[in-house]
Parts: sequence; structure tokens; C-alpha cells
Amino acid sequence: MKVFRALLAAMVLSIFAPWHAAQAADVICYNCPPEWADWATMLKSIKTDLGYDIPHDNKNSGQALAQILAEKANPVGDIGYFGVTFGMKAKTQGALEPYKPAHWDQVDAGLKDTDGYWTTIHSGTLGLFVNKDALGGKPVPACWKDLLKPEYKGMVGYLDPSSAAVGYVGAVAVNLALGGSAQDFNPGLNFFKELQKNQPIVPKQTSYARVVSGEMPILFDYDFNAYRAKYTEKGNFEFVIPCEGSVVFPYVVGLVKNAPDKEKAKKVMDYLLSDKGQAIWTNAYLRPARKIELPAAVKSKFLPDSDYARAKSVDWGEMESVQKAFTDRYLAEVR
Repeated sequence: MKVFRALLAAMVLSIFAPWHAAQAADVICYNCPPEWADWATMLKSIKTDLGYDIPHDNKNSGQALAQILAEKANPVGDIGYFGVTFGMKAKTQGALEPYKPAHWDQVDAGLKDTDGYWTTIHSGTLGLFVNKDALGGKPVPACWKDLLKPEYKGMVGYLDPSSAAVGYVGAVAVNLALGGSAQDFNPGLNFFKELQKNQPIVPKQTSYARVVSGEMPILFDYDFNAYRAKYTEKGNFEFVIPCEGSVVFPYVVGLVKNAPDKEKAKKVMDYLLSDKGQAIWTNAYLRPARKIELPAAVKSKFLPDSDYARAKSVDWGEMESVQKAFTDRYLAEVR
């Protein structure tokens, strides 16, 4: 009987533990992981300045949207943080409600929903995050096509493009760089098919730690993660904007429809676009959504502007409209 009661108690705790965690927080932000974009510092600053506890959340964009939709009848989350294409999906699927944070008018028109359903807070440039020490003496790849060489077998990683926003951004970057378009994903799909021969590592979630540890020597990732490793971790790290070109990608926040702590969530969103909030993103090597000059100490740590000239802005609305078609083909032809 004692064993049965102990098992029953454990079951009850496992069922209600997430509910208790949510109750203990002031605001729930889905997809705010501490290792990504230095959300750890941002959430600490929000605690210091606003007094709000926001727990870390290690989802990716797709998982965050799925959770919000699953809880639609009884929302738990207050804020969703997404790659812009998932922010667009969240709006069309009725997961968000409009809110225009303070300084919303200072964000470029192309970086926000006209009705305020989602707003960019920062952006990153997609490239190769490389742990040079883990390459075993092999050269740092300079181009997308270099990754197809047998010498990089088992060394290349990219997040699952059918689930993670950065995964789809990587697919778009490769496809456009190799001559594709929103109407023609054949170059990108052919690349991923060829890359399969090199046994790539394809996780679904943020893999910063796996690159730092050397488990994954090369990862399709953003400049801000690579710079963070280069300047704060032990080891030799490099960021590469491939010779064929790449893309710039915005990350956005949106207010969950019928959020349980709506007024606090609005204040958090205001904070993310405030002068201090935007400055925190630059300390994490992110490009702020508002036109704030990068501090000289930060700018000096970026690749030269001549390298960034290879990274192009993209019509992400158009890319979102073709995302499902790409994903279906990727799952059918590559995975």
C-alpha cells in the first residue's frame, strides 16, 4: 500500500509540477532559452528593473507555437518569441493578440506587423559557427559547398528546418546562395541531399553548448552565438559568412492571446524595445531592431562590413508562404 501511495503521489506531482512552475512566475515567455541570444542576461535585467520572474524556456520557435496553440482554450504562456516566419504563422493561426510596445514606431515597417501582432526585437546574420580546435587540423570552411567535402564527414550540424526557425533560415540561405528562389528550392534541397552523405548532425533545439564542447565542430548558426563563443569561451571559435552569400533574419515577440498576465507581459515587451533592452542585445552581438548605433567595442568584434555585404535581407513574408512546401519536400526527400 505504501508503495502504491508513493507512486500515486509521484504521479500527482508530475502532473501538477508545470502548473506550479507557471504559478510561481510573473510572466511566462515561451522560447526564451538562456543559451540563445543571451536571454539569461535579459531575464536577469528584467528581474532587477521590473521585479518580474520569468523562467528559462528551452523550446524552439515551432515548439513554442505548438504549445501556445495546444493551450489556446486555457492559456499558460504570456509572450512568444519566434523567428519571424513563425511569428507570422502565430498571427494567422490566432495564437496572438495585437500590442504595440513602447518605441514600436521606431522599428522599420518591414520588421513589424502593421497591426502589432509581432514586432522584431533583434536580428542575426546566418553563417557557420566553427570550433577550430575540433576540426582536427582541417581548414575552416569558407563556402557552403566546402561542407560537402568528405573531410568534414560527421562534423557539420544544422537545426531541423522542419521545426526550428534557424533551421529554415539556414535552408533559405543555402538555397538563395546557390541560385534558388522562393519558387525554386531545388538548389537547397539538392545541397541537403548531398550533405546527407557526410552524416550531418540535425538536432531540433539550440546547440551552442555542443559546438563549444567540440561535439559538433561546425554549425549553421547566427553571428551572435559565434561571437559569444569567440569572446567568452575557452577555445578557438570563428564565424564565417559563406563565400556564396547568406541572409539576415529577424526575431520577434508577440503577446499571447488572452495571456493570463497580460499587463506584466506588455511591460516586458516594452522593456525589450527600450534603450536599455536594446543595448543588452548589442552586448550579446545582436543587431537591435531600433536604429541604435553599435558600441565601438562591440562593432570591432564583428567581421568587416565587406563580409556582411554578402548577407542579404529577404522578404520573409514570401518565405513564410512557401515554408510548408519546402518542409514537406525536405521531410520527403532528405529525411
